[in-house]
Amino acid sequence: MKRAFNMAEAKAHLSHLVDRAAEGEEIVIAKHGRPRARLVPLTPAKPRRTPGQGKGRIKLLRGWDAPLPDDVLDAFEGRSR
Repeated sequence: MKRAFNMAEAKAHLSHLVDRAAEGEEIVIAKHGRPRARLVPLTPAKPRRTPGQGKGRIKLLRGWDAPLPDDVLDAFEGRSR
């Protein structure tokens, strides 16, 4: 549910309005009766990635880093034979 507050009211009760927005309410702040800003809840940040979580889950085949055959390499580099 949206609720509009004038600028003076929003200044006086900013902390309370931020708490209400954090709970999911959309707060509109108006100046001279015209909507000027909106307080909305922030979406939760993605958790930080922890390096090493996939350790032991990936197996690379022997020779995975061997050079490409000449015909495949030529195709990648745009050369024709």
